[in-house]
Amino acid sequence: MSKEIPFLRLDIDSPQLEEDILKILRSGRLTRGPYTQQFEEEFKNFLGVSFFRTVNSGTTALYVALRAIDVKDKYVVVPALSFKATIDAVILAGGKPLVLDVDETYTLDINQLEDALKNYDVKVILPVHLFGNMADMPVINELAQKYGAYVLEDAAQAHGASLEGIKAGAWGDIAAFSFYATKNISMGEGGGVAVSNPKLAEKVKTITDFGNRPAFNFRISEFQAAVGLSSLRRIEENNRRRREIAKKYNERLGKYFVPQKERGYHVYHVYSLRHPQRDLIIKKLQEKKIGTKIYYDYLLHEIRAVEHFPTPKAEKYKKELFALPIYPSLTEQEVDFIIESLLEILELIQG
Repeated sequence: MSKEIPFLRLDIDSPQLEEDILKILRSGRLTRGPYTQQFEEEFKNFLGVSFFRTVNSGTTALYVALRAIDVKDKYVVVPALSFKATIDAVILAGGKPLVLDVDETYTLDINQLEDALKNYDVKVILPVHLFGNMADMPVINELAQKYGAYVLEDAAQAHGASLEGIKAGAWGDIAAFSFYATKNISMGEGGGVAVSNPKLAEKVKTITDFGNRPAFNFRISEFQAAVGLSSLRRIEENNRRRREIAKKYNERLGKYFVPQKERGYHVYHVYSLRHPQRDLIIKKLQEKKIGTKIYYDYLLHEIRAVEHFPTPKAEKYKKELFALPIYPSLTEQEVDFIIESLLEILELIQG
């Protein structure tokens, strides 16, 4: 193949979406309209939660959830391996992050979690469903109940992921989603707060609504909601395609690289592999015009000087992890080319 295979190809082209955008323009109602209301209702039903509110980003969603719980000067447990918004939202909400290691699924290490809950006054456990893969929610919920902590799911990368038939975002007291351009459900920019705990739902409303107290404007536009609706209505089909591609990658590359260990229904927002010669492999992939990225080359306690447990697994993984293209419009020919290229690169570097 001579053409470039980008790391991401956005899948937003839709005649219905074009019609909806024109309808919004002609209506003159660009915000707080029927598309936002419809998206909130459909996403709430998709998750199976009692309340859902859109906001302007995934970071904002985490911040609002933490404010609703009131984490000021309280410990919030986070995993070492995640996007920086996970820890930054805790800091912005006045909480004290406590960073733990991750397990082989790249999600929160439950063995360290109980030690943290025994030795610190933890108010919130904040598991991250990383790359579309579920954290160990049954055990996390059990420990949260035992030690009296709230559970806030960072589901920014896990639209449609599930475990034991329960979707990401419907396990904890409250959850945060991102609808950034790269996500499995996309608005370009945007986020949302899903709530299962009715007391927290009222607090989220208070924080996000203008009223008798000072508040930020966290709203999305009708255009964002229309894009999100179009994406939401194709999520199951698109996630199935992502899983098909991941299965092919795993079958042909799993002998030579370390793929992410699945827990539950993984929706592959990111398809990750590990290899000790990661940096050289990335260089060779780029020479072949195959898009690739590193997720993540930092740990959260390294970029924000906060308390942390030993993180040997996360430290190893950050040196070895890289990601391949995975999106619904990736063709079988492109998938085969990526696989053959990786195998060729591996043969080259191993002599």
